[in-house]
Amino acid sequence: MFLGSRSRLRAAVIAAAVGAGVLAAATPAAAAPAAGTRSYLVITAPGDTAGAKTAVSGNGGTVWSSFDAIGVVVAHSSAADFAAKMRATAGVQKVGATRTSDVPAEAANPPVPTSPSQATPATGEPVRADMSQIGADRAWAVNTGSSSVTVGVLDTGVDDLHADLAPNFDSANSASCAYGKLDTRTGSWRDTGSHGTHVAGTIAAAKNGRGMVGVAPGVKVASVRIAEKPSGLFFPENTICAMVFSGDRGFEVTNNSYYTDPWLFNCPDNADQDAILEGVKRAVAYAEGKGVLNVAAAGNENYNLANKSSDSSSPNDSTPATRTVTNSCLSVPTEVSGVVSVASINSSNAKSSFSNFGTDKIHVAAPGDSVYSTIPGGRYTTMSGTSMASPHVAGVAALLKSTNPTATPAQLRALLATQADDLSCTDSRCSGTTAKNNFFGEGRVDAFAAVDTGTTPPGGGSFENTNDVAIPDAGAAVSSSITVSGITGNAPATLKVDVNIVHTYRGDLVIDLIAPDGTAYRLKASNNDSADNVVATYTVNASSEVANGTWKLQVQDVARQDTGYINSWKLTF
Repeated sequence: MFLGSRSRLRAAVIAAAVGAGVLAAATPAAAAPAAGTRSYLVITAPGDTAGAKTAVSGNGGTVWSSFDAIGVVVAHSSAADFAAKMRATAGVQKVGATRTSDVPAEAANPPVPTSPSQATPATGEPVRADMSQIGADRAWAVNTGSSSVTVGVLDTGVDDLHADLAPNFDSANSASCAYGKLDTRTGSWRDTGSHGTHVAGTIAAAKNGRGMVGVAPGVKVASVRIAEKPSGLFFPENTICAMVFSGDRGFEVTNNSYYTDPWLFNCPDNADQDAILEGVKRAVAYAEGKGVLNVAAAGNENYNLANKSSDSSSPNDSTPATRTVTNSCLSVPTEVSGVVSVASINSSNAKSSFSNFGTDKIHVAAPGDSVYSTIPGGRYTTMSGTSMASPHVAGVAALLKSTNPTATPAQLRALLATQADDLSCTDSRCSGTTAKNNFFGEGRVDAFAAVDTGTTPPGGGSFENTNDVAIPDAGAAVSSSITVSGITGNAPATLKVDVNIVHTYRGDLVIDLIAPDGTAYRLKASNNDSADNVVATYTVNASSEVANGTWKLQVQDVARQDTGYINSWKLTF
């Protein structure tokens, strides 16, 4: 199920043969599956699938597709005892049904999604709040990303003809893996909804003076459709096909804004779900072994992934039933080892109300509330969800790969973490430190840091003070200083001031930016805001001020009973 709105959730390959003998380019089958046909994963040792394929036929099934390098065969069968017989077959390690519903008739000959008529986007592409929140607008002045970097959008498909996506779309490396079999027909990758197109725009909408700009507008996007139609679901064989394809096609990054249906959590004590876990884990590892960094949405259930107890939403392809789950039950692909799991934040840098969380479950966070992006037909809209947060991170990862072309997936993961901006806890369920907690992991991703190689762009630069300064309760104003040098001329009319203050009842605080000549710019007045902490970015028209010199962040607590400190602050010219 896709993660744009996971309470409703779902609304969520290639024109050439795949190398390495792992996937064979295939056209859809001619005969529709019989009523009662179910799909199964048959797991063997990698590279040793021949015996299992023979056994599939001998036990009332047919081989639908296979991924020999990772030891995964997708089989169809209407026999009630198929799984039991296959589990007793020599060389077969695990067998599991991938769904609790029949394989749809559309699997035999999936219609190619139609291309919608295209509207012409309006001229102008104002910087959107989500992009400035992660410093993408500053990154574009340094590096918009390399066209040799491709991000695979594993989703509902992508409208490749959209005017803001066509310049960066890679049709030669796009396809469909819906129904668990590679479909290389032209257009098979197109959107069956709107979710995947929205994700693609956030990653790499072109910087072309129209509509909007993605995080990495210089990189390529490829579409691997994994959502089926009419269900809109993302079944395990589809994920496996897409991950293997991504590795064979040499994508640098994939974005996965969905969870693999039909189970919100797959539990290893259930034979079917255990096979799903194994198959997806192997496919993810295969892709990473080929150099792919996989990024995924953490989910929209407002659920503590580190303290699982129950699930009432599964299976979502038939009749859900409440069941007990434990921490050994995993949401895939986001909880698979090596996958970068992304939580959502709002414009105030607080956890989005819907975002999942969990100690050592969340790697980084990004904006996911009311994100404006592309949808099919040359149009745009806003969507919310960890589905919208994840492509921000995939875009930053693409910028990192553009700047560090030899970096491995492990090194990219480390860079995402070390460059992330720390975010403080925002409610009582949050635990950990500002540097790392269960809401935001290592913090909010930083697109500018991803491309900042130490060479300051003309007129630009970033300066930060991370020393703590205590703020006395109802006391005198205190300040933290930053000395700016090497900037020519005056400060900009859009001087950015990033503030991170840890303080209970933030309404007590008055915050000013003090320019080198002593001029004060009010950033925040006192008010009745009872929430904790000030983690915000302010924009100041400081164009009358000489840039070089000592700037100060001045903070005063004007009421009693609450205390805190300046944690860090940053100026960006």
